[in-house]
Amino acid sequence: MHPIYSGKLGHDAPRPLERPTVNRSSRALRLVPIVLVPVMLAGCGVNAIPTKQEKARAAFADLQSDYQRRADLIPNLVQTVQAFAQQEHAVLTDVIKARASATQVTVDPSKLSDPAMMQRYQSAQNSLSGALGRLMVVSEKYPDLKSNENFLALQSQLEGTENRIAVARRDYNEAVRDYNTTLRVFPTVLWAKTMYGSEKPMQMFEAAAQAQTAPNVTFNLGYSSAPAAPAAATPAVPATPAVK
Repeated sequence: MHPIYSGKLGHDAPRPLERPTVNRSSRALRLVPIVLVPVMLAGCGVNAIPTKQEKARAAFADLQSDYQRRADLIPNLVQTVQAFAQQEHAVLTDVIKARASATQVTVDPSKLSDPAMMQRYQSAQNSLSGALGRLMVVSEKYPDLKSNENFLALQSQLEGTENRIAVARRDYNEAVRDYNTTLRVFPTVLWAKTMYGSEKPMQMFEAAAQAQTAPNVTFNLGYSSAPAAPAAATPAVPATPAVK
């Protein structure tokens, strides 16, 4: 049974509490900017600059790893060559010095936009490449060395490493080109001038100067470097008559 209400029904009678009307549509409208702003920012390229920057840095790290792999092969290579060609002291010394220089010159991935630092790094690696090239040319003079199994294995590993370095340099240059372009094109140039105003274009690897000309391979076997005099004409030898 319901309790009996003794009061009079009228304007003074208590009314039940009314629940506030929830305007779901207005709440949804307030959430729209929260959802759309990140999407709009991503769509206009605000994340493109740091993303491509990290990709270029990762490519440079891969290149450094390949250079280190080459440096690790050199001590065994020098030791093997020395066992067969001790008289090639100058060439072996050049390789050792170039390796020491190449391993000492390093680049912080966060400073890939520094042209002077990149130039020193590239120059050191190119010097080592040149010294190794001269060492491999010297090996041609020693048949016993060329047929040595240890030398052949090291030569194969070195050639494979050089191929990896070439690919890694190409990938790095492509990543840098993509990043540098992002700093200049619309709409990402807007973020480059505002949010990422301190970021500068990264430096690419350039072809070594000696790579622009064909190599001049010579063997220093004691011959004079002066051009040989033309041979004197020799009288023709009469042909031997055929036997019938």
